[in-house]
Amino acid sequence: MAKIVDRLLLFLYSVTILILSVLAILLLSRSISVPVDFRFDLPTLSIVIGVLAVLILISLRMLYVSLRRSRGHLHAIDQRTDLGVIQVSVETIENLCLKAASRVKGVKEPHTRIKMTEPGLEIQLRIVIDGEYPIAGLIEEVQHGVKDFIQDITGIPVASVSVYVAGVEQTQMIRSRVQ
Repeated sequence: MAKIVDRLLLFLYSVTILILSVLAILLLSRSISVPVDFRFDLPTLSIVIGVLAVLILISLRMLYVSLRRSRGHLHAIDQRTDLGVIQVSVETIENLCLKAASRVKGVKEPHTRIKMTEPGLEIQLRIVIDGEYPIAGLIEEVQHGVKDFIQDITGIPVASVSVYVAGVEQTQMIRSRVQ
């Protein structure tokens, strides 16, 4: 949601600067007549029009950035075989990562992100642990488990599995009252 608001604000800002810059150039070049008299010597007028032209170019670039589609999110990962092309959706790989991470005892609430790089998939996991197992061993088990599972199931090479431990699950102790 924040990205949409940022793009909308960037779009509005770019359009505003573009319109004001074009209007200022038209006024300074006397293409539009107004009752106010603008008198600049030639070097000053050239500098002002040059600055306005740069503002126009910058606002056009920002307008382009606000309107283009983001390429950061893949929809599918292609893998070529002798028989043809296999496409595996990123959502499928994310779900497989969650499944593999959830199989490790002590891992709670896994979340994942996938990036495709030249050497293979870069998998980023965010997990909450239960605090019953050593963290280093748990993370290593998650990394190996996710990497092996994804490579076995999809056939897509995994370059790295990064794990971020977001917290420890708080277990609620139930106190019984003895009467």
